[in-house]
Amino acid sequence: MKVPKITAIERTVCCVPFTPRCETWNSLLVRNWRIVEIIEVFTDASDIMGIGETVIHYTWQKTSDATVARCVGANPADLLWNDGLGAGLQQAMFDIVGKSLGVPAYRLLGAEQVRENVSIAWWNTKMPPSELALEAADALASGYTYHKIKSRPFIDPFAQVDAIAGATPDHYRIDMDWNDMLLNAATATPILKELQQHPKVALFEGPIPQRDIDGYKTLRRRIDIPIAIHAGVPPLPIALREEMCDGFVVSECGASAAIKTGAILAQFDKPFWTQPVGTGISTAWGCHLGAVLTHQQWPMISCMNNYADDMIASPLQIQHGTVRVPTGPGLGVELDYDAVNRYRMDAPYSLPERKHIISIEWPSGKSVKYAFMANRVSGNYQASPFAHAAYAGFPMLERQCWEDFLAGNQPIEPRGVQMNIIHPDGSAAFDELYARCLRGPVENVSYP
Repeated sequence: MKVPKITAIERTVCCVPFTPRCETWNSLLVRNWRIVEIIEVFTDASDIMGIGETVIHYTWQKTSDATVARCVGANPADLLWNDGLGAGLQQAMFDIVGKSLGVPAYRLLGAEQVRENVSIAWWNTKMPPSELALEAADALASGYTYHKIKSRPFIDPFAQVDAIAGATPDHYRIDMDWNDMLLNAATATPILKELQQHPKVALFEGPIPQRDIDGYKTLRRRIDIPIAIHAGVPPLPIALREEMCDGFVVSECGASAAIKTGAILAQFDKPFWTQPVGTGISTAWGCHLGAVLTHQQWPMISCMNNYADDMIASPLQIQHGTVRVPTGPGLGVELDYDAVNRYRMDAPYSLPERKHIISIEWPSGKSVKYAFMANRVSGNYQASPFAHAAYAGFPMLERQCWEDFLAGNQPIEPRGVQMNIIHPDGSAAFDELYARCLRGPVENVSYP
């Protein structure tokens, strides 16, 4: 069958709500993940169009107006492997060509299908133990058996694990993602050695800065469960040569990059997972990648569970910790147009930061308060996940929670530490403390 030509491309930006519990905690740093661009690509075959999705504040590539203009009139088959199209537009090309040929998108990815079900993880950002226990119960009820959490030196990780364990059966497993915040091998070792004794802790991700190759090699000698890092920092050949980790996170989920990286990691027999973050549309794309990537053996992270709406007409099938790869032509999912119309938003495509104070409190009585989770200049850390290596150069008064801990200014003594959110109460005392926090960390001041 002939592949039709592109006649028009429509882009709709939507603000998709998070679930209520995720909304509270995601608002601290990743509130803009709610903003997704839905792309529809129309062709000269009236019955064939393609869809895709870009989480514009977290993606391997956004779509530009110039790219859209160049694609009109083109053959989608000529564009499949161009990751520069942007996440949603590239997904839509695979959707069109798959529909034209009557085959699922994974049949177009240049490799043999190796699985019909792809492991998938429930994902949560920084949350206190009691909230994670509720999330774990929801995960279990939704068919998940694996849980990726953000672990931090300012939220007791031992209590996090215990809370999740208390809400789940023996087969449930946890990935603890530190985003470098244990700083170095000397600091990380005793914490990780104790956590690894818990039978539900399956993996540690990014415990220390990835530029510290020797530190990772030291941790691998000392720690008995797998350690994962993001592919790309340091460059993949160096990370493989130095044997600094047990496996990888592949965030570059464009077709070309994912297939290339997957092939390299297969040659070295290294497991990995992909992170096609988004609603049901991006998750479907991740399923097609996972269907052919032999060493995508660790659970995919799509964060779909954070969204109150999956934006697709029929939900993906999740059971026993895996998601069924769609077998219909193209992506195998269809847009929920009612949802698209319900959540469409106007420019500017960003959400205002909520006014609050973050209070970190240790059992010793020490406390430190911040106006927000990350410095407003560097706060979009997902645009460059490892940019925080430069945070040490920030003046003290420009640091907020993220930078202050990465700079080593606060104790890495995580047992018993708590993170609380102080919301505005209309008082002059709150406004005064908030103004102080805007200028930098405020230590050992109680409120109210």
